[in-house]
Amino acid sequence: MAHKKRIIPCLDVRAGVVTKGVAFQNNVDLGDPAPLAKKYYEEGADEIVIYDITASPEKRPPDAHTIARIAAGVFVPISVGGGISSFADAAHTIKSGAEKVSLNSIAPKKPELITEISNHFGVQAVVLSIDVARDASMPSGYRVFTHGGRTATALDALAWVTRAIPLGAGELCVNSIDEDGKRAGYDLTLLKMLRAAVHVPIIVSGGAGTIAHMDEALRLGADAVLVASIVHSGEHTIAGLKAALSALGHAMRMDF
Repeated sequence: MAHKKRIIPCLDVRAGVVTKGVAFQNNVDLGDPAPLAKKYYEEGADEIVIYDITASPEKRPPDAHTIARIAAGVFVPISVGGGISSFADAAHTIKSGAEKVSLNSIAPKKPELITEISNHFGVQAVVLSIDVARDASMPSGYRVFTHGGRTATALDALAWVTRAIPLGAGELCVNSIDEDGKRAGYDLTLLKMLRAAVHVPIIVSGGAGTIAHMDEALRLGADAVLVASIVHSGEHTIAGLKAALSALGHAMRMDF
């Protein structure tokens, strides 16, 4: 039986409000995350991703109250990232209602945290999230950034992923800073490179603008597509996207 492909709406949350930018800049506020997450759940979202985008720069864990409010109305897995810097942060986030924690900025500093969390909660509870941008000076052509795309690291994207995944991450979420919010398509070169290198599920993020973009990514080996602008704008619904991708031959969960 084929694994079902997933559509995962992403809610970037700042000060308790959903916000969306382009290439991680010029953010526009979109409102309360709890009713928006519930709306996407009811439309058939397979999972909800919540990024507390100012938690890391503010050196605090994700907002537990916001997670609990979202979890009260959503009955698919919730993945939460932003500001998780210790096992205690991860445990508190899961206790608040998340099924998964997404590790990004902290992982290069404390790679052992990946192992600590996965040993306790299972590899399915740990997502390695990376924000990358094209950089010709890096061996793979991509550099890893942290802190919401604000901080360049010395890490090559491919080298970091192949080192970090075996530590205990059950999924990889890769976001292209170059394509984020532009709706011009996912970075397929990046996807193909990472798909060839790791065997865990890959979630692609940054650039979805059309159903064709999602179709391309899923055919090239993505297990899930993260969407934000395309649904926040009201241009598409989760249900409509799933129906279209199902008609194109992708195995989608349609019982919603």
